[in-house]
Amino acid sequence: MKSLLLVIDMQKAFINKNTEHLIKDVNSLVQSGKYQDVLFTRFINTKDSFVARELDWYGCCLEDRELVVDSLSYKVFDKNKYSAFNSELEKYIKDNEIDTIYICGIDTECCVLKTAFDLFEHEYHFYVLKDYCGSMCGEKEQQAALDIMRRNLGSNKVI
Repeated sequence: MKSLLLVIDMQKAFINKNTEHLIKDVNSLVQSGKYQDVLFTRFINTKDSFVARELDWYGCCLEDRELVVDSLSYKVFDKNKYSAFNSELEKYIKDNEIDTIYICGIDTECCVLKTAFDLFEHEYHFYVLKDYCGSMCGEKEQQAALDIMRRNLGSNKVI
C-alpha cells in the first residue's frame, strides 16, 4: 500500500495574490519525494457549462486552464465538477493500492472541501495539507473551510 499526493486545480485561472505563494510551495512538495504517487487534477470549463451559465464564470475555458505547477511525468485527470472524486480517481486509487491520500491545492472552500467530503463519504483515509491549500478569496474563507472540515470530517484530517 502507498500514499498519494492529490494536487487539486493548481491552474493559472486560480492564481491571484492570495494563492500565488502556493506555486512554489506545491512545486516543492511534489518534488520532495515524500509521496509514493502524485496525481494532478485540472478543472475544465466551457462557455456553455453549468458553471458558466449559473455563476457567470468563464475561467479555465482556454489558456488559463494550464497547470502552474510542474506535473513532471505524473498523471493529470481533467474534471468538470468541483470534486476530484469520480470513477476515474476511484479506479486509480484501487489499481495503485493507495491507502492514504494527501490533498493540496485550490480552492480550499470549493474543490478541496468537496473532494475531502467525497473521500470521507467513500471511507477513504485522507488528510488535507492546510499549508499547501489556498483560497482565491483570502484567509477568511480559507480558515472557514478548514474549520468546516475539522468539524465535519475530524480535526485530525486537517494537518
